Amino acid sequence: MRLFKREPLHARLAREAGLPLDERPPHDTGPRWGEVGIHGVARPREWDAVVAAEAPELGVGELEFVVLPDGTVVVDDAPALEPGALDPLAAAVETTLERPYRARAVWRGGSRWGVAARRIEVAELPRGVSGEEIVLSHAGAERSLTVDGDPSLGTIPALERLGAARAGSSYVVRAERLADALWEIEVTPL
Repeated sequence: MRLFKREPLHARLAREAGLPLDERPPHDTGPRWGEVGIHGVARPREWDAVVAAEAPELGVGELEFVVLPDGTVVVDDAPALEPGALDPLAAAVETTLERPYRARAVWRGGSRWGVAARRIEVAELPRGVSGEEIVLSHAGAERSLTVDGDPSLGTIPALERLGAARAGSSYVVRAERLADALWEIEVTPL
């Protein structure tokens, strides 16, 4: 057991020279990744436009809708609305984004709405195409088609041509019915 604590040499020399002894640890010069700085890959942006709009005819809640190239508004799962009730929301979006687009509107109190929208691609498929959602994948010689989640042995030449024109021989085409023969299309190369 030690009775006397021995003073470290650096402390004794600093004291004898009349210098203040700074007992703080040395400055850390390493990168501080956990603080402000790089936090990884940024998320891809979900919306192409976000706007505020006044729509006194709508009431409260949330709405999702699609505006087609000709200006027709298709409402997803919403109560019956008066014709033209969504026009103020569409007009606000179209100040920054061209048709066609998919939008989500959220009531913010009073007659104020926040609307976020993203561009979509719309294609017309033959009227005989059944289902509401179609996924066509093509990788080399392998091809699969699902209609509303069920495998199908048929073919949809219009989707195959679209996928091949955009992505070559390996692609996935997703299609969601908007109205009658109009479908929202997304082509992803493999």
